[in-house]
Amino acid sequence: MTHQKKQTAIVIDANALLHRSFHALPPLTTKDGQMINAVYGFLTVLFKVLKEFKPTHVAVAFDKAKKTFRHEQYAEYKAGRAKTPDEFYEQLPIVKEVLAAFHIPVYEQEGYEADDLIGTIAHDNERAKIDTIIVTGDKDAFQLIDDHTRVHTLRKGIADTVTYDAKAFVTRYGFAPIQMIDFKAIAGDPSDNIPGVKGIGEKGATALLQKFKTLEKIYEAIDKQGDDVDIPKRQLTLLQKHKKEAFMSKQLATIVTDVDMQYQPEEAVLQPYDKQAVYQLFQTYEFKSLLNRLPDVPGVEPSEGASAEESEDGAHSSANPKSKEKYSLVNTDAAFAEFLTAAEKQKVIAVDTESTNVDPFRAELLGISICWQAGTAYYINVKDHATWLPKIRAFLENPKIKKVGHNIKYDLAMLWQVDIDLRPITFDSMVASYLLNPGSRGHSLDNLAYETFGYEMQSITELIGKGKDQITMDMVPLDKVSWYAAEDADYTWQLYQYFTTELEEKNMTGLMEKIEVPLIPVLAMLEQNGVHIDTKFLGDLSKKTGAKIESLEKKIYDLAGTEFNINSPMQLKEVLFEKLKISSEGISKTKTGLSTAAAELEKLKDKHEIIPLLQEYRELAKLKSTYLDALPQLVNPKTKRVHTSFNQTITATGRLSSSDPNLQNIPIRTEEGRKIREAFVAAPGYSIVAADYSQIELRIIASIANDERMIKSFAEGEDIHRRTAADVNQIPLEEVTKQQRYEAKEVNFGILYGMGAWGLATRQGMSRERARAFIEKYFMVHPEIQEYIAATIALAHEQGYVETLFGRRRYLPDINASMPRVRAGAERMAINMPIQGTAADLMKVAMINIYQKLPDVSAETKMILQVHDELVFEVPDSEVQQVAAFIVEEMNTAYQLRVPIETEVEVGQNWGALTPLGL
Repeated sequence: MTHQKKQTAIVIDANALLHRSFHALPPLTTKDGQMINAVYGFLTVLFKVLKEFKPTHVAVAFDKAKKTFRHEQYAEYKAGRAKTPDEFYEQLPIVKEVLAAFHIPVYEQEGYEADDLIGTIAHDNERAKIDTIIVTGDKDAFQLIDDHTRVHTLRKGIADTVTYDAKAFVTRYGFAPIQMIDFKAIAGDPSDNIPGVKGIGEKGATALLQKFKTLEKIYEAIDKQGDDVDIPKRQLTLLQKHKKEAFMSKQLATIVTDVDMQYQPEEAVLQPYDKQAVYQLFQTYEFKSLLNRLPDVPGVEPSEGASAEESEDGAHSSANPKSKEKYSLVNTDAAFAEFLTAAEKQKVIAVDTESTNVDPFRAELLGISICWQAGTAYYINVKDHATWLPKIRAFLENPKIKKVGHNIKYDLAMLWQVDIDLRPITFDSMVASYLLNPGSRGHSLDNLAYETFGYEMQSITELIGKGKDQITMDMVPLDKVSWYAAEDADYTWQLYQYFTTELEEKNMTGLMEKIEVPLIPVLAMLEQNGVHIDTKFLGDLSKKTGAKIESLEKKIYDLAGTEFNINSPMQLKEVLFEKLKISSEGISKTKTGLSTAAAELEKLKDKHEIIPLLQEYRELAKLKSTYLDALPQLVNPKTKRVHTSFNQTITATGRLSSSDPNLQNIPIRTEEGRKIREAFVAAPGYSIVAADYSQIELRIIASIANDERMIKSFAEGEDIHRRTAADVNQIPLEEVTKQQRYEAKEVNFGILYGMGAWGLATRQGMSRERARAFIEKYFMVHPEIQEYIAATIALAHEQGYVETLFGRRRYLPDINASMPRVRAGAERMAINMPIQGTAADLMKVAMINIYQKLPDVSAETKMILQVHDELVFEVPDSEVQQVAAFIVEEMNTAYQLRVPIETEVEVGQNWGALTPLGL
């Protein structure tokens, strides 16, 4: 053992840390539904303290799930605590498994709490001249602080921490750490159900200890001086009445420091961890994000564990080393000819491109990597051999060779830039991963290689760096680019083979082949088409909005009586709650105090006239920065258009999303938000045509639930919300008021999202009793929908997932959670997903059909946007009527529901000022 001048031990209170993580973090689960939030939080803190304190020793103490000697002293000890959910206890074996892989010793002993073991370890360490830092989530350990022991505790959540030595403790609490025992004896501890002296709180306890030092001295003074003792009369009476409870509480609060336990300091010396075991566990529990936080302690290198083995197909099963793969750089005519001869014999190949930019419309193609056998791949250096492109084109467009990729939409768009139309595309491993696990965001190639094969791929940042020092791929040495690209193609190929079987087992091959894969070129085309932006209009709108923001600033300053930084939550909080004295009742708190988030300001909107001004200020400032000022910067200098990116693998319901810029979140509820759409204009000689599914989700639930009244109403072309209001209120259709229709609309759509009486009452400003009565009447009118909801929830509980009409699944790992709030959230998802997901599938089918048939209808028409239930086109003025009729026909017949599907079409010169088109 290496002796250092200063030895420090970290001793962790496992249960305290795990409890804090469990309640502070969202219910993170693996693909299999195993909750791992407590373990994740525990490891986050463990790695943080190892990095921060660089200890020489580490030990972890657990509570035993049995009663301790304190329960014998006081049967009500820790009584009244809410039962901890099973999802917490299921994580304890996992954290012990991980600690074993890190060679960190674990201590637990019947009859004692973790605190007692920690106290004993700290005392043993002191005798061995080792300083101790106790890592915990509660205050019990504060009494152990002395010259050799500090406490590192979590204040809020798992990120906000503070370390107390004796001086810091006294500054914070006003008495010495050892007095914490006496403090609890007087003030009690509700979390452990230690009674203390009822009626004397923390403030009174502190004052007594500052004067008398200990509980014993307080009672000595009372015995000697009687009623003349210098203690307030009320406190004196309480102390006299509860003397027995006070001394019992002190006994309960005292941590034992001489437990007869098997601890030797040398056992806790920080050891090299078993890298292979750790990687396998992190793979099993999907902790890839923690890999880059693995401890890197000076003098302690991770052991490799068992040697890396090569599988039969030549691929490595370990994350290290990377030396046996057959990755070839194709950089000579001879090598290219040899590659092409072999490649043209293949039936399926994996393809990946390397370029200079993540935006294919601003990038230059550098090379193409190809793989058709695990562990063997080729990188074709296109940048220096442009003369090869005609032969590469023939090869990549060969209809007899199937092409697979990972996010192959990018490769398709990239190859379009050099006039290569990659086809036929038959598989995308990123999309396959998404279909199999739509609740995850971890569909990147390196994440999947790690999760599936335990293989850690080379990071892109190793090649090009990050931040201000980042370079482009064309500046990286060719041999390194070649390896990186070939590895991408290799693991894309391996994932293709793996996911093909998985999709078949889950009966999702049809969804992949009929919807998701055919959609890829549609989205690539949408992105390439882009949208024309009127930058002058946006510039003028930005100036006007800037002037409005300045005017609002002045009004806000006048009402506040001072100038301040409106964008600073700290300063805003001070103005609202301290200067203006607005009531903070019901306002949530953050780690820095009262929250001023949008949802909290909404609660205050009727309490002071400054609040609506702040809300408007925030909305305008966001619009200005996110769209008015940002959109002109995103115009592509080559195409003079904005090219958004459509994401196929983000939302859990199957809906598409867009980014860089996000054109699906432009607010349309406000006048300023609607104005932004006016900047999306048609090119000269063209018009914007927008086709929007009418009330598609209600039509879908009417069909899925086979709701007779809804089906009849849709078939007769009625206003569905007016019909619902008439039925619920039992009045003729023509007598329905605007407010009654609005209430019915809220319920019609709210039901789709599992909204209950509380939600309706909140949204409509009605009493909860009236909201409950309204929903009860609604279900009397629509019993089939109530049956659908009950049946869907029951099915979700039984099988763990729900499906759309097209077979898209959403897995619900929390559906059988023991925590009511978590379970209810999963049940709401179960109700909504089949409806919203079917609408998304329907839109995708329509997009595919339109994309495939549109060239025969109008060669010049471009599909340019997809937003929720809406498709937007740029159509030659002379062809508007025929193209619009074609679009409506394809959207209406994409799928046969029990009710007619209707599409509303509008036309205009910009997206924000459209008029209905009569067909």
